[in-house]
Amino acid sequence: MANPGYGKRSAPDQHRRTNHDFAALPPREAAIAAYIDRLPDGADISVKTLAKQLPYGQCALRTALNNLQQAGHLRRGREHLTSDSGAARWITRSWFSRTARDDAWWAAFTRGDVPQEPTDPPDHPRPTRSRAYILLAALGRETPALSLSAADCAALAPLVAEWYARGATDTDVLRALTTGLPTPVHHPAALIRNRLTTKLPPERTPVRAPLRILECAKCGVPGRPEALPGGICGACRGERAPDGSPTPLQASAIHAHAAEIRAAMSQRRQERAPA
Repeated sequence: MANPGYGKRSAPDQHRRTNHDFAALPPREAAIAAYIDRLPDGADISVKTLAKQLPYGQCALRTALNNLQQAGHLRRGREHLTSDSGAARWITRSWFSRTARDDAWWAAFTRGDVPQEPTDPPDHPRPTRSRAYILLAALGRETPALSLSAADCAALAPLVAEWYARGATDTDVLRALTTGLPTPVHHPAALIRNRLTTKLPPERTPVRAPLRILECAKCGVPGRPEALPGGICGACRGERAPDGSPTPLQASAIHAHAAEIRAAMSQRRQERAPA
C-alpha cells in the first residue's frame, strides 16, 4: 500500500468486471491492467513497486503504463483536499478505470462533472421491486410485530427512498423503525409511517467536487485535460505552436539543457588549458 492519501484510485461508474475487460490491449498491457484492476484503492502502483511484483522491468512497466494511459485506462494528476482541521494540500493521484475512457470523459472527470453510466450491461434485467420495498417487506421476518402487507410496503416505500436520498443506509432505517417499540404494536403501518416522517434525517450538504489537475505521463507537467490528449503534452508529442514555432520547453528541460552546456564549456576550458 502507498502512503495514506496516495496510490491507486478507482474511477467512478465502471462496468462490472468480466474476463474480456482488456482484450483490446497487447498481452503485456492486458496482464498489467488486470493486475492493477484487482488491487484495492490506495495500493502503490508506482513503477518501482510494480517491478517487484510483476515479471517486467521498470522500463517495460513505464512504457506499458503510458500505453494504458493512451488507451484510456489510466490518468495521473493531483487532487486538492481539505482536512477536517481546515488544512489544504495537493495529493498525487493515479486514477484507474477498468472501462476505457476517452479524453472527453477524463476532462469531465477532472471538472467533477462525470455523467452517470449504468454499472451493468444495458440488457441486464432490472429488479421489479425497489430497495425500499424489499426492506419493508423483510421487516416482518426480523420483527414480527412490524409485518406489513404488500399494499403497505408499496405505500411506505417512497418515505424510505427519501431516507436513502439523504444518505441513510439500510441499518439506519432499520434502527429507526425497530428501536424502542411499544408493546403491543397495534398498527404497524401507522407506526412506521410516523417514524419515517418524524425521524427523517436532514438533507445532505452538497459535496463540492474536488479540484483536480492532470499531468503529462512523460514529463509530469500539469495542464488542462484538453492539452493532454492520451495523457501526453504537446511538447512530449513533438508538436509545434500554431505560429509554427516549436512548443516552449518546460522548466525541467531547460535546466537539463543548461547543465549540459555548462558541462561542455567546462570540458572545453580544461582541454585548452596548458599542460
